[in-house]
Amino acid sequence: MPREKVVRVWDEREVVYSPRRWRYLREKREKALKIMERLSQFEPQLYGSVARGDVRRDSDVDVFIPIRVPSYLIELALEGLVRRRRIVMATPWHLTKGVVEIDEETTVTFPLIEPTDRELEFYRWGGAIDLVGIRKGERVPGVNKKLVLIIPTERGHIEREVVGRESEVARTLGVSVDIVRERVHVLTRRDRIGRTGIYLNEEVPDWMTFEEALKVIADRDPNVRRKVRESGGV
Repeated sequence: MPREKVVRVWDEREVVYSPRRWRYLREKREKALKIMERLSQFEPQLYGSVARGDVRRDSDVDVFIPIRVPSYLIELALEGLVRRRRIVMATPWHLTKGVVEIDEETTVTFPLIEPTDRELEFYRWGGAIDLVGIRKGERVPGVNKKLVLIIPTERGHIEREVVGRESEVARTLGVSVDIVRERVHVLTRRDRIGRTGIYLNEEVPDWMTFEEALKVIADRDPNVRRKVRESGGV
């Protein structure tokens, strides 16, 4: 998917969805619901555009588990669906996560170490909804990669520029102003100099659990080892 540029053009505008866009949303949510029902004991959340509603045909279906649980329980719940397993870490300071790929557009992500409140706020920033909300057909506000606040409406959504109204955005999303300012800084910097790459993105061998693979990585990488130790270990 091409990199999306930060938008700083309008103050506010309404977007009305076409029947095709509503169909994309319905299809992607049906897929998410089946996966989340398998993971219901782990408090799964759907996040990103499928939670907000502003989907495109190529939008990803991203499910996140906000609590730390043994990875084998997640894989057992997803038995028969797992295509690929990875350990990812955006930067040496960010959460170390396990990623289970279901297909080209669908992933389940979960923390391999105890997440901080700030790390969990990241998902509310982009828009996150739980299983009950999905079943009710609800949509939630969130910010996209263009730094545009998406507020769902019956006809589609309202778009508002984030820059300059950080406090308002924080109240709307129920997050701290700090996370809003951090994301504005990261995304505007990325827009200016380009993406610098992800720090860690390593496939987990079939014969290893996520926790075993993380230990191997931590043994050789001091940044990962520090992060694991700060969280109390794997």
